[in-house]
Amino acid sequence: MVLNEPETSLHPDLLPALARLILGAAKNTQIIVVSHAPLLIEELTTGPVCARLHLLKEFGETKLGSSTLFNRPKWNWPAR
Repeated sequence: MVLNEPETSLHPDLLPALARLILGAAKNTQIIVVSHAPLLIEELTTGPVCARLHLLKEFGETKLGSSTLFNRPKWNWPAR
């Protein structure tokens, strides 16, 4: 499941509760969260099942922030 900016239209005080709900659901399925809210990101990264990836946009191209030529993740497209 992908949640794109779930913090939109939420009061900041509700972000910790939202993070707890997401972490609870993540025990049963993979969830990808795209967010610009530092509070939500901090709350999510306290969970043991969360991995944080920082994306950067350079010259119109989205890149993984910490990647170099030597440590980029290997993308495997599944067979159809």
